Amino acid sequence: MPIEIKVPTVGESITSGLLGVWNKPDGAYVKVGEPIFEIETDKVTAEVVAESNGVLKHLAKAGDTVQIGQVVASIDDKAPAPTETAPKKEEANGTAKTSRVETPAVAAGRGKNADDLSPAVRYQTEEKGINPAAITGTGKDGRILKGDVLAIESAKAAAGKSGGDSAPAPAKPTGERTTRKKLTPLRQKIAARLLSAQQETAHLTTFNEVDLSNIMALRTKFQDRFVKKNEVKLGFMSFFVKAVVHALKTVPAINTRLDGEEIVQNNFYDIGCAISTEKGLLVPVLRDADQLSFAGIEKAIGAYAKKARDGKIQLSELEGGVFTITNGGVFGSLLSTPIINPPQCAILGMHTIQERPVAISGRVEIRPMMYLALTYDHRLVDGREAVTFLATIKEVVENPAAVLLEV
Repeated sequence: MPIEIKVPTVGESITSGLLGVWNKPDGAYVKVGEPIFEIETDKVTAEVVAESNGVLKHLAKAGDTVQIGQVVASIDDKAPAPTETAPKKEEANGTAKTSRVETPAVAAGRGKNADDLSPAVRYQTEEKGINPAAITGTGKDGRILKGDVLAIESAKAAAGKSGGDSAPAPAKPTGERTTRKKLTPLRQKIAARLLSAQQETAHLTTFNEVDLSNIMALRTKFQDRFVKKNEVKLGFMSFFVKAVVHALKTVPAINTRLDGEEIVQNNFYDIGCAISTEKGLLVPVLRDADQLSFAGIEKAIGAYAKKARDGKIQLSELEGGVFTITNGGVFGSLLSTPIINPPQCAILGMHTIQERPVAISGRVEIRPMMYLALTYDHRLVDGREAVTFLATIKEVVENPAAVLLEV
């Protein structure tokens, strides 16, 4: 009897998902451990692998909404493995010629690391028309990962938007004025959470601006030594995480959540850092950020970003944060009013850095400035506390030595 392949459990609160892509076609022979399909939920994307060798049969289509535990495929483990067929030879003028037919996937897969392509990567390269030989693999021993393919595609899209030196090719008419596609579970969840957050909390946003001169000077002075010792660059986010932790300790009212008619005071500092992905916004959590060094924060954020790009974020890595930092500045945002990530009661929005004239000791100087926005739940936090919290972040960011001195 064929082995049933069911949608796996990916979290206690998740009951359904979207069958994203089939990495192996219907009727293909699969081997144990090979990725056969991806399941997209409202929080994570999980890759499901073959449990045995055999012939795969699809019982659901890519794009279908499927329930946890639903049988979506089967594997006939009694089916014989395919045998290698010797190439046919034709004699022509006394010369042996070899004729063979290559599938598009095989043709696209020839080149560097072609033998190491996983089914998921092979599927992506074929679908997007990318030659693997042109990809620099970031996996072990130069192995090409799915994220490497997506990075190439993103770079191509960015190049297309920038225009380049030549005029873009004219768009091909599709014959339709509009197209439709179903919301992914992740996008549905994001929409529901954002709407719920605005309807169920008393949102209010306060603003300030910070001078990043001292942080930039520190990064310039110590960047090479920092990279040499820690094998990671010293970015801006670690300074802001440290500043947020310091501010949460100074104004503990921000480190709370509402549970019915009770205020829950958090006495730990798990900080969420929003990461944008092609499928939507994810907020992995830095556990016990108060105990992490600058290098520890930068490494953790880098690891989360890679997991998000590769679709490997785990549900446990997205839960339990007490405060969130989001950086719209990486996309050029000058100012915004971020939406709270429930059940947290506040969120910090960072924005793009601009050189602007500011008054310093009676003189006008050009300084690298950034606007900060703190959105908070007015049911739990008063204006005085919110303004004090943001002012504390400003003080720490403008005087980063205060973090080291713990003053």
